[in-house]
Amino acid sequence: MSTTAGTKADVTQDGPGGEPSHRSSGWIRFATGARTAWIVALLPLLIGGALIGGLGQAERERGATDQLPVGADSTQAAELAERLPQQDGSTAVVLFTAAGSSSADDGAALTPEQLEAIGALVGELAGGQPVVVPSEDGTAALGIVPIEATSASAVADAVVDLRATLRDGAPDGVQAQVTGPAGVEADLASVFDGANFRLLGATALVVAILLIVTYRSPVLWLVPLTVVGLADQSAAVLATHVLAAVDIPSNESTIGILSVLVFGAGTNYALLLISRYRDELRRLPDRREAMALALRRTLEPVLCSAGTVVVGVLTLLLSLVPTTRGLGLACAVGIVVAATFVLGLLPAALVVFPRGIFWPRAPRVGDATAAETRSVWRRIGDGVAKRPLAVALTVVVGLGALAIGNTQLRLGLDTAEQFLSTPEAIVAADRISESYPAGTANPTSIVTTADATQVQELASAVPGVASVSPVSEGDGVTQLQVVLTSHEGSAEAQQAIRDLRTALQDEPETYVGGPEAQTMDATEAAARDRQLIVPLILGLVLVALALLLRAVVAPVLLVLTVVGTYFAALGASWWIFTGPLGFSALDEGVPLMAFLFLVALGVDYNIFLVTRAREESIEHGAREGMLRALGATGGVITSAGILLAAVFAVLGVLPLVVLAQLGVVVCLGVLLDTLVVRTMLVPALALLLGDRFWWPRRIARAGA
Repeated sequence: MSTTAGTKADVTQDGPGGEPSHRSSGWIRFATGARTAWIVALLPLLIGGALIGGLGQAERERGATDQLPVGADSTQAAELAERLPQQDGSTAVVLFTAAGSSSADDGAALTPEQLEAIGALVGELAGGQPVVVPSEDGTAALGIVPIEATSASAVADAVVDLRATLRDGAPDGVQAQVTGPAGVEADLASVFDGANFRLLGATALVVAILLIVTYRSPVLWLVPLTVVGLADQSAAVLATHVLAAVDIPSNESTIGILSVLVFGAGTNYALLLISRYRDELRRLPDRREAMALALRRTLEPVLCSAGTVVVGVLTLLLSLVPTTRGLGLACAVGIVVAATFVLGLLPAALVVFPRGIFWPRAPRVGDATAAETRSVWRRIGDGVAKRPLAVALTVVVGLGALAIGNTQLRLGLDTAEQFLSTPEAIVAADRISESYPAGTANPTSIVTTADATQVQELASAVPGVASVSPVSEGDGVTQLQVVLTSHEGSAEAQQAIRDLRTALQDEPETYVGGPEAQTMDATEAAARDRQLIVPLILGLVLVALALLLRAVVAPVLLVLTVVGTYFAALGASWWIFTGPLGFSALDEGVPLMAFLFLVALGVDYNIFLVTRAREESIEHGAREGMLRALGATGGVITSAGILLAAVFAVLGVLPLVVLAQLGVVVCLGVLLDTLVVRTMLVPALALLLGDRFWWPRRIARAGA
């Protein structure tokens, strides 16, 4: 470790050719040199442009089991069903009701003439013998229409065409709505129509506004925004091609979450670098020397931060769900790209401009640095220093109070609860349950190679089963459709699935699948993933901090503060979800994903703070070093935290509950971590422990 910022050991006069001659690596000299910075700035722009425009994102057709947990009963059902003939398509269930009749209670019955016309229409759409099932109360009729398509996007397009045909061709006085597996799949796909563009636009706008507010400069914000934006698009290209190369699937939300992560983390790294650069410009007349020193002192915290996030997200490769593995790998690629662009391209891009790029608040030599000013963060630190124990206890009690919501937490959303706004498929499914058995719209399936007649008899005898009927057969495999009497997601429906599996457990190669079974298996897989991955993330983050700080006490305390922040954010979010937002449960994947992002990203701010505190402590001692570090990094970390929270909140532009919930938890957690934990709790703990905070490492006191 060098001596404090500003000593002559760090910088001297320019060397030959205008390159700074301070002690720094060859790369730093090359990236900030007068004759070479332009090359470093332009080359990544050209490479990134070629990747985005020339290579483009890789495409992969979604498989039937991509989002199903490996080895689960419902997954094996889907795998066995692939042996059946004509399994490249899906099935649409069309609900016909009297126009203007929103429920069975309206009492509007379909006439014989309308039923005859419905049969003719379904026969034409199905291309053969029509399957039309009138309800017993006479207010509705169901038509079964096969959808022949080879991909999820093709199914969605086919349902869009089917709905258009039904609008124009439905009999007079009859309303037609499409639901069933194909309808739900199409409505899920429609959520992401143009979603990446909307998400990217909203994210870029939020980042631009916050950068303008942070720097209060009409020009400076364009540089980091351009660099991070280029990193985002390059990451999307590279991530999709890496996933394709290793044959790991992704889903529609992968690129959206990747974009949010790259923008959030990349901008955080940029804020840290630019803040340090501005400080060095206040001490040094040569901007290249200032940038070289700023970059050298930003490398360690950014690389450690990025490495922690990469290692954290790579733990998702242990998930049972293939698309979750894909998200982990894609995010790892994204963080590597973001750090590379910020540490490689951004310094060169900034240094080619004069210090006037900060106009109207251009730093001048002799101005006080961030650590020397009496900023609001230094004043907060001085307040914490007066009563560190009281502050620490108050924050811990407050976090504990927020965490109480975890005692009420309920996991698991059924199909109808996955949307923020109710699409046609869900409206139709709800209406079907009024005139038919509740499980008619999204039936359970049994796929077997055993005696189909015996399987049907066993399944029919299970309580909660309304009907069992064969729907497809071939290559020694039979698929039976099971209609349950209870609504999807209910305790009765789940018990019926368990009873079916128990009744059929002795039948060879017989599996229970369908929406209800898949939801139950996903819940069990999510619980297994949490039990395995959460401790692993904590262990890896702890090791990374220990290696960075070469200490034991500080890493343990920092990890504990981040974990406390997570539980407080999750508990507080639960009250928000069940109160103003009206959710009945949390998606089973949210706790793990929120934990991953909050721990991996939340520890970043602690890394930024304590690495600066370690640097300042060498000159000023442990106590004053922490206070100076808080004053120096308070503004930039707060800006970074608010920006990251806002970026994750942008996930709410997509009308999918799981992303909205993830955005809320991470947003709230980042704000708690930035404004409370990192500002008050961590400094209070460091002040209470003094030099013991860095044990077993010894930090020299001032004058020692």
